[in-house]
Amino acid sequence: MAEQRKGGMTVEEAGRKGGETVKKKYGHEFYEKIGHKGGQKVAELIERGKENENRR
Repeated sequence: MAEQRKGGMTVEEAGRKGGETVKKKYGHEFYEKIGHKGGQKVAELIERGKENENRR
């Protein structure tokens, strides 16, 4: 994959740097909390999709 650079940093490097900054500011528990919320949302969307399939 071609490197995408803006300001001397690849997208991957920028993402890593941003993630480390968030981790330092909010801590590990923050990632656990947002991961749990994301998982709940995915489960909700899957359930809605199943309900919509059953209505057809």
